[in-house]
Amino acid sequence: MKTLEATPATTEANKQVVLAYVEAFNRADMAALRRIFADDALVYGVLGWGTMDQVIPVWQELHAAFALHLRVEAIAADGDNVMVRYLEQGQSVGSFRGGPVTGKTYEIVAMEHFVVREGRIERRWGARDSAAMNRQMGLPLG
Repeated sequence: MKTLEATPATTEANKQVVLAYVEAFNRADMAALRRIFADDALVYGVLGWGTMDQVIPVWQELHAAFALHLRVEAIAADGDNVMVRYLEQGQSVGSFRGGPVTGKTYEIVAMEHFVVREGRIERRWGARDSAAMNRQMGLPLG
């Protein structure tokens, strides 16, 4: 695989790709997310990992159950690697995998690490405090 030399311009462009991901994710625009991610992208998160075909239904479930929104609080990039710290907010508005609906809100810290190449996201790792999220919404922890 050919590696491109990181320049300030490519580093900034990679940050813009990730910010476009955040905007599309907040809109629950799955078609836009598919365009932003590479065809062979892999996404790793608290519910496991998978391809876009596997992850999109999970993201749809999360949006339907928790009306979630990401607000970028910090973003840093080094070449192909982009890291973001978010304030994630949401509300229990629908059942998630058979769980109760409480109507309660939550606010947690979430972080994601991306690898961006040739203008598309190839890898995404996500971490969030799911226990605090469930506790704030009065949902079971396990």
